[in-house]
This record gives sequence, C-alpha cells and structure tokens, in this order.
Amino acid sequence: MRVTLRRLPDQVMVITGASSGIGLVTARRAALAGAAVVLAARNEAALADIVDDIRRRGGSAVAVTADVGIESDVARIADTAISTYGRFDTWVNNAGVAMFGSADQVSVDDMHRLFDTNYWGAVYGSLALARHIAGRQDGIHGGALIMVGSTLGNRAIAAQSTYSGSKHALRGYTDAFRSEQEAKGSPVSVTLVHPGRIDTPHVEHAHHYPGARRPHARLRQPPETVANAILRAAQLPVRDVYVGAWSRSAAVASAIAPGTTDRLVTRYLRWSLRSGRPTTAETTTETRSDEPDHSGTSALHYFGSGGRERGRHR
Repeated sequence: MRVTLRRLPDQVMVITGASSGIGLVTARRAALAGAAVVLAARNEAALADIVDDIRRRGGSAVAVTADVGIESDVARIADTAISTYGRFDTWVNNAGVAMFGSADQVSVDDMHRLFDTNYWGAVYGSLALARHIAGRQDGIHGGALIMVGSTLGNRAIAAQSTYSGSKHALRGYTDAFRSEQEAKGSPVSVTLVHPGRIDTPHVEHAHHYPGARRPHARLRQPPETVANAILRAAQLPVRDVYVGAWSRSAAVASAIAPGTTDRLVTRYLRWSLRSGRPTTAETTTETRSDEPDHSGTSALHYFGSGGRERGRHR
C-alpha cells in the first residue's frame, strides 16, 4: 500500500546510537529541520550534553539512557517518546558496534553481545514502531522504519565475520519484515541504508582482538551523507539507499560475480596486512595474548566516548 509520511518539521523521530557518529549527526540535523527527536544511547552524560545543545539552538529533544540489546530498555524508549510527545513517526535503528578478530579468535560471549546490539536491538525497535503505528488512530500518516545496515551486510570480509554476520542477518530480517508489513497493509515504510566507510568513531569504539588490522583511514565519507539519506527516507518511502560508490559496487559485485569478488577481497586483505597500519593491539606489549585489546574505548560491553561526530584516524 502507499505510505504517506509526515514532513520532517512535523515528525517525532526516535534515533538509537545517538551519542556519536551517524546517530548524533542525524539527531542534530533532524532537530535543526524542526523535528522533535528522542535520543537513545548508553552514554547518559553525552546524551545530556547533546540534548542541552539542541535545546539551546531552539530544537526539541529528550534523552533516554538505554541499551538496545535489552528489550525492556527499548520499550522504555518508546514509552518516553509517547509520554513526551504523544507519538513517534520514525524509528532509526542506528545503534551498532564493530569487532575485529578472526572467527576462531573471537569469544562466543562477545559474538552474542555484538548480536544483542546490532541485530536484536533492531528487532526490538522494529516491533516497537510497528505496534505503535498499528495502534494509532491517525488514518492518514504512516511511520518510517529505518535500518542502518552496512556494506558488510552485502559483502562479508575476513576479520569482521561476526560484524558481517550481524549485518547480513539485519538485511534478511529487514526484507522479511518489509514484506510482512506490506502483506498486512500496514502503513509502515521500511528502509535499509547501506553505508560504506564513514568518518565516525565507529572503528575506535570497536572491539579489537590482537593482530586484527584497522581499516585504512582514506576513502571515508562524512557522516552527513548517511544522515541526509536517513532524513530523506523519513519523509519519502524508499526500499534501499546505498551511500557511496563503494557500497553499491560491493553489493553488485557480490551478486553477479561472488567468486571473483572473494578473490579480490582476499588479495586486498593480503596487501593490507603488508602495508596497513597496526592496530592499537599491535602497539601494546600484549600482542601475544588471546584476550581482546580494550584500550579504554571498546563499546561492546561498555559505552564508548560520546559527543563526537567524526573519528580520530591516524
């Protein structure tokens, strides 16, 4: 069915992972455009500062300290949006964490934890949006569900097997969820955004196992490119949005020539291991340990540094 979405200045938008990177840029831009924003993340202090800044600039915002991997926390995000603004129109499933390490190196507990955030957090948010829209008596406007995926949801690479797996799972769930909403005639627009390499603290916040290399800092796009795609999808229904040429080309190459793409990726990774810069783990005295390098920044089990839109790349 045709879904009619509100204009951004008339919207209430929920954004998870809003304390840094893409989520933070999206929240600020949405508020500047006139939307009321509900910011959710684990970093309470960072969220408080961001909300204060938005309000000083004349915007409307409220913060919810929450872990999206916990279903009751996601329910509390929805409840806060309703109690504060009476409804919500768009839900952006942006919260996510990366992990660098080979498949036989990463602990199963860490794998579960990553999926709690990247996959289950998005599932809980999707259900919250669908239930809310189904219960509204508006009759005119629908709701937008926006999933922030990844190029690695289309093309998995070594050293990020768990992260790639979570984004593949997210893509599969999104496609099925969209079909179900359409079959029910639900006024819910479901969009999957496919970012490529984006200049955010994402890599800094990642969980690093020894020997796993960071991606090169070059060829990164500003987070505004993703935020703009999200804000467009909040107002105009669209199925998929690829951000950057690398994102689209990786998806196309994997679909039409998967074997060739495998070989190219393997060749690139071998070159990267010879010429790439070392990870934080490799610059410590514990490079022989099987334990991951936390470096005080890993956001897998604890929230990372907040308040920054861009990363500090070497």
